[in-house]
Amino acid sequence: MPQPWDYIAKVVNIGDSGCGKSSLTIRLCEGRFNPTHDVTIGVEFGSRIIPVDTSPTAQKIKLQIWDTAGQESFRAITKSYFRGATGALLVYDISRRATFTHATEWLEELRGAADANISIILVGNKCDLGNDKREVPIEEARAWAEGNGIKAFVETSAKTGEGVEEAFVDCAREIYRNIKSGVYDLNDKSHGIKTNTAKTSLSMDEQTKVRGGCC
Repeated sequence: MPQPWDYIAKVVNIGDSGCGKSSLTIRLCEGRFNPTHDVTIGVEFGSRIIPVDTSPTAQKIKLQIWDTAGQESFRAITKSYFRGATGALLVYDISRRATFTHATEWLEELRGAADANISIILVGNKCDLGNDKREVPIEEARAWAEGNGIKAFVETSAKTGEGVEEAFVDCAREIYRNIKSGVYDLNDKSHGIKTNTAKTSLSMDEQTKVRGGCC
């Protein structure tokens, strides 16, 4: 059955190259994992409609997910996509400490370009690798998130699907709380969020389609 949505919100996936940002989007939108996914050049897109609570009449947010390139050579292009973002997943690889260290730079760039009220989720990906390959302890990541004003931290595995839904749902719910609190002017397109006054219905194929972008 096609599902209507109440709001559409722009969400960006950011972080170093090779952290699994594209794989997280594909896992959420298509329910699959591709171990040989090509490196993102510029930006790729996906979308998913998410109910913000468990009630039968729950409001639904369509997350328009912008999966950005993490390579240094595309940094200026990537930053341009931050404008108008309502939410962000800041992704690092739990087995590569450098990707966690660089999260500070990504956060500074995001907050310098995006709306001050952007909903940010810290995501430690590749938790399926296990503690023998872990370089970033959970407690350290959680403390870093709290210290930097990030309201949610989730460890995920794009390979197994663990935590992926939770990460995007946390982001959608935080965006919804901001909507209900009157944080956004829904008539101002620069906020990256829009009300669906027509309650447009989309097919499941349209909801889950991920298409490539270019720089």
